[in-house]
Amino acid sequence: MDRLSLFGLLLALVAIVGGQVLEGGSLIALYNGPALLIVVVGTLAAVMIQTPWHIFTRSFILLKWVLFPPRFDIQTRIDTLVKWCHISRSDGFLPLENQLEQEEDPIVRQCLMMLIDGSSPEVLQETMETQIYFQRDEFGHSAKVYESMGGYSPTLGILGAVLGLIQSMQYLDQPDALGGGIATAFVATIYGVGFANLIYLPIHYKLRHIIFQNTLYYEMVLEGTLMIHRGENPQHISRRLDAYKVAYAQ
Repeated sequence: MDRLSLFGLLLALVAIVGGQVLEGGSLIALYNGPALLIVVVGTLAAVMIQTPWHIFTRSFILLKWVLFPPRFDIQTRIDTLVKWCHISRSDGFLPLENQLEQEEDPIVRQCLMMLIDGSSPEVLQETMETQIYFQRDEFGHSAKVYESMGGYSPTLGILGAVLGLIQSMQYLDQPDALGGGIATAFVATIYGVGFANLIYLPIHYKLRHIIFQNTLYYEMVLEGTLMIHRGENPQHISRRLDAYKVAYAQ
């Protein structure tokens, strides 16, 4: 679990609730059903209109990455690539077939299979780069759904505020009903700005960073595989790939 993300979400909640309490306000005042409906459902509807179905559904699948991001052990993968290099230098590429059973990641398996099949370095690089960058772009489009939600949400908050004020104007001679419209107006603005800046946009940037790390990992696998194909020294491969550990940790 990504404890930093969880702590950030809890801290944002504490900041809003704590600020309301310290000002002497009621927590019940922060809840308004009509305002919540306008902002949340309106934002979701706007995103559904602009987004293809497969990207929209994948965006919610990627949502779990915020708290449970995929983990890749860079050092273990470097050690595996060095092991492949030792095998290929002593026995050739065909004995690497025994390593396929240990690989569950489809991209890593594809790299290894093309190496075993004797594909040229150019074909191997072109094929795998296409697959890696296609996956990066697909995940990136899904992550941008939350960026779009961060843009629509404040606008829907303003829309909710205007609707609340319109409602209030109809009850100028009824103070009891007037308060409900004004509450909807202000709370809708809070929902719109709060959801955008405390939920949607942070989720977008978190996912973007995770996608960058995933892409970097597969680029490392591809580079290591190409170095094995060229018959480079295992120590040189290890030293070269060690640079990815620093970049991956950023």
